[in-house]
Amino acid sequence: MNEPRTQTRHDPAHGADEHRESFSDRVDDRAEELASAAAAGDVEQAGLWRDAWRQLRRNPFFIVGAVLFLTFAVMAVAPQLFTSVDPRECSLARSGDGPQPGAPFGYDIQGCDYYANVVHGARISLAIGFLAVLGTLVIGVVVGALAGYYGGWIDSLLARVTDIFYGLPLILGAIILLSVLPERGVLEVSLALVAFGWMTAMRLVRSNVIGVKQADYVQAARALGARTGRIITKHILPNAMAPVLVYSTIAVGTIIASEATLTFLGVGLQLPEISWGLQINAAQNRLRDAPHLILFPSIFLSLTVLAFILMGDALRDALDPKLRR
Repeated sequence: MNEPRTQTRHDPAHGADEHRESFSDRVDDRAEELASAAAAGDVEQAGLWRDAWRQLRRNPFFIVGAVLFLTFAVMAVAPQLFTSVDPRECSLARSGDGPQPGAPFGYDIQGCDYYANVVHGARISLAIGFLAVLGTLVIGVVVGALAGYYGGWIDSLLARVTDIFYGLPLILGAIILLSVLPERGVLEVSLALVAFGWMTAMRLVRSNVIGVKQADYVQAARALGARTGRIITKHILPNAMAPVLVYSTIAVGTIIASEATLTFLGVGLQLPEISWGLQINAAQNRLRDAPHLILFPSIFLSLTVLAFILMGDALRDALDPKLRR
């Protein structure tokens, strides 16, 4: 007799459980891959800055620029370390006197110790440089990040607004704005330079955001459900700021020179402020009989600008793999 055939019954519930477990495993594996990709972006960025710092320490131009910058920074923060003379203690009997013992830079038109005035002038010039660059970065980074990340009509609108501001040169725009202001102090001059100087930072941020937002770690963060603000601030901007940092370093020197130019033209800072631009402006009519009045603040101004240019160039070489030696 034939034995009865045993029938294997298919359990739909058991198959569905296996399918769900398999799908869940795949989701978990994919999530781990995406998380690893997102973390890889941070690791890669940290490695870039670590390698850049290693090269900067061996770059003589960066060292020279950093030493000059630190010297002027200390001079601006603590001028009493360089001179104990009151820059506003004057005597007309010494007006325009040249360098002499006890007064290495001589005296200005008002008979004030010129060395003390040049030392105290570092504070205003550096303050305007950093305030203006900080303002340009805030506007440029925000506008550039929005334009680069969202694209479309937002990008087109912000790009056209930027083009309008680009149509007016920095110095000319600042002259027009400052000429209608009742007062021209540090804040007013800084705002004028910010109003017509943020466009380059915006273009740099926009172009870098467009390139970075398609990276795997950004796509991974987006797939994991990260919010737009977190994606921009944590994953995109940190990996798009290297060229902006290079630009900002050089821009500080450019802004300081621009402030001196505006003050020299008579539309910048006003007395009783003490700045290198004011000193150069006051000395322009005494070039023949008192050349020291324009020489010393010009040297300090040039060295400050040179310091930021040297650091900016060295930073560019360190952050660009194509330029590394």
